[in-house]
Amino acid sequence: MSEHKKKPSESMTLMTQLIFPSDTNHYDTMFGGRLMEYMDKAAAIAAMRHARTRCVTASMDSIDFLAPIMIGEVIEVKAFVSWTHRSSMEIYVTVTSENLFSGEKKHNVEAFFTFVALDEAGKPTPVVGVEPETKLEKELFASAPERHDSRRKRKLERKNSALQS
Repeated sequence: MSEHKKKPSESMTLMTQLIFPSDTNHYDTMFGGRLMEYMDKAAAIAAMRHARTRCVTASMDSIDFLAPIMIGEVIEVKAFVSWTHRSSMEIYVTVTSENLFSGEKKHNVEAFFTFVALDEAGKPTPVVGVEPETKLEKELFASAPERHDSRRKRKLERKNSALQS
């Protein structure tokens, strides 16, 4: 594999959705699970754009719902690869909503997804690195190893606790 790196803009994915009654609960706010589905899809596209191979979701971190998304609003789900390890990729995902009548926009959600690139046999395969350009991309890139270590520790703790059960 070449040491060529890719810019986050090369994996940038933007998904726009209008929120209908079928997307909402009895409070006329968007179902969290439906929003997570859109986020996972955008993250998957970003991962595949970066790796140019099959990719699967390994984890979702810190999905904090900061503001409700109301029926009739439009959401933009934005995702890009912010960092890579050997075969894994961290995908930064944000969601903003817009009231089309007032023009008011809100920052609703921010999360980190981890995807793993797979070869034809379904085994993890190496991915190229990331070359951050913007201030945000550089900040995310610099803080990613700490998040990666936290995920690994959490996974190991869960595995050990399951073995003891």
